[in-house]
Amino acid sequence: MSPILVRPVREQLEHDRLIRLLQSKLRRKFEVAINPGNEQNAPVGTGTTPIYPDLVLLSLERGRRLQGVIEVETGESVNHLEALAQWTHLAKLRAEFHLYVPAGMVEVARRLCEDNHILVSEIWSYHAVGDQVRFTLVHRNREAATVKRPVLAAPKPEAPVRSPKQPVARTAPPTRKAPKSKIKARKPARTQKRK
Repeated sequence: MSPILVRPVREQLEHDRLIRLLQSKLRRKFEVAINPGNEQNAPVGTGTTPIYPDLVLLSLERGRRLQGVIEVETGESVNHLEALAQWTHLAKLRAEFHLYVPAGMVEVARRLCEDNHILVSEIWSYHAVGDQVRFTLVHRNREAATVKRPVLAAPKPEAPVRSPKQPVARTAPPTRKAPKSKIKARKPARTQKRK
């Protein structure tokens, strides 16, 4: 459980709204499970105590492999205790870790990550414009993705498989026709028999 045991009600409502907004935004690329408020729907990690990040991104393939986790913070929850209690554990997973913080807390979040040696794949800032929320990528760490997951070689394309019942289509080599001559051959003149 987070060290922020009780967020102010307004911040908690905004926090949960952001989680649902990100879920609908990322649904095309991933299968997204969420843990809003005190709900514990989608655990990650191995060990005795599972971790419940705000969003869990799984691949759309049959294996449903963990692709990334997202933690959404509010102004109250960007602090040293939160960084040690949650961010450090989420950064150790073999998946990308994305952190969403209010626009005014970006530098604080960066400093907390640097001071505690937390490898965050991406830090996003957010701010409200009327009823809409704007997200801005403010930091991308290329090392975090390469350290956590080895790069796999692209699979080679396989040769098409044909069934044994299917006949092999064979095409005859093209035949060349002799070019037509434009000059017509003259027929030999008939000789008339004289009587």
